[in-house]
Amino acid sequence: MAKKITTKDLSWIKRGKQRREIIVHIEDKETPTEIANKSKYSLNHASRVLNEFKKHGFVRLLNPKQKTGRLYELTEKGRVIRDKLRERQK
Repeated sequence: MAKKITTKDLSWIKRGKQRREIIVHIEDKETPTEIANKSKYSLNHASRVLNEFKKHGFVRLLNPKQKTGRLYELTEKGRVIRDKLRERQK
């Protein structure tokens, strides 16, 4: 069952160009470097956005004790938003 996203969540993502462009590039379990390379943003920007996504419940950090090679994946809520944004890009 797909998680219901709020208008507030979708609006928050859509208001930020970096947030929009980064969330659509997250596929599976990926490092901030992989996400930064795909989205064409710096590692600093991608890491900052990923931390914001984590606070809002759009991604989960799979290995929080590691300082390097951290892996992120979208939560169900994050996947729903990513898919909505991808539909609108077509």
